[in-house]
Amino acid sequence: MKQNKSLFVLAAVAFIVFSLVNVAGKLFQPSIDIASMVKPALLPTLAIATLAALGDIKRKGVALLVAAQLAGCLGDILLLRGEFPFFAGGIAAFLTGHICYITLFKKSYKGLKPWQWAIAIACMAVLVVALILVIGIKGAMLGPMAVYGSALSFLILTGALGVIRKLGPAWTFILIGAILFTFSDAQIAMDTFGKSYPGQPFVIMFTYLLAQALLAIGSIKLIKADA
Repeated sequence: MKQNKSLFVLAAVAFIVFSLVNVAGKLFQPSIDIASMVKPALLPTLAIATLAALGDIKRKGVALLVAAQLAGCLGDILLLRGEFPFFAGGIAAFLTGHICYITLFKKSYKGLKPWQWAIAIACMAVLVVALILVIGIKGAMLGPMAVYGSALSFLILTGALGVIRKLGPAWTFILIGAILFTFSDAQIAMDTFGKSYPGQPFVIMFTYLLAQALLAIGSIKLIKADA
């Protein structure tokens, strides 16, 4: 397996720098919106670092991982605009990314027995209902948010099953990343439905970027282990 270490270091450093600039912009809110300026570059630099880390590995998982990251980039760009069409497009982009992650992580839920699926689905349903009630989602957005929340809960499930079934250290990164992603998106939903608080934009981006980084690390470890 041949890696491009120089490219990896350069892209990883760029991702970290852009991330720090973004969260600093959210925290200190300078007159120039530097957070929005660097946001479109966040996931592309992470994707480049991912490809450099995986080197010449030719597997379906590589395409799924990069597709998830680029879907996140599209979602980031669309959510820069607050209008409904852009918000809906951003949610659709992130949903696509979650489906890519879930497909990549199929090893964790492969071979589950019917009674195990029943327990897993029940846990997912409890989490989705809890999120809907806490956030206060209602009206026309209830259905789409329930679908999106189900995808997030399934993402958490993949990580949890990987840890429970002792499939390797990669799954701990995946589980924590999925939980942080769900927390970040829950904060966006809270803000959308009128439950905002000081510092919330910083919390959203900090947990989101950490989630993407952890999912990338876990996925890279998973792909390398299966190569």
